[in-house]
Amino acid sequence: AMIGLGAVALPAQAQVAADPVMGQKQFGQCSICHAVDKAKPDGLGPNLFGVYGSKAATRRAKFNFSPALKASKLTWDDATLDKWITDPAAMVKGTNMHFMGVARKPVRANVIAYLKTLK
Repeated sequence: AMIGLGAVALPAQAQVAADPVMGQKQFGQCSICHAVDKAKPDGLGPNLFGVYGSKAATRRAKFNFSPALKASKLTWDDATLDKWITDPAAMVKGTNMHFMGVARKPVRANVIAYLKTLK
């Protein structure tokens, strides 16, 4: 039987590059709380326009970031965003972001590629 083949790692050359267009579609669940249009106000979560490359909890002066995120000293790059989107509460204990996370790495990579375009 072919049981367990889903866990086989693909060779590096077989991995597909992150797709910002797909990431924009996959961002849909994030848009429940986060705006991405520069002119839009914060929602339940902060507006994410320009988030890539910024210091955590610094861009949106009026947004009520958690003390834990303010103290985190994180910079939103590929590695920190990947870890954050995987499980925000595990990364920053005490965060206000109540989101279970995205288990699938290709989805996270696409969303991060999309966030990079928001500048």
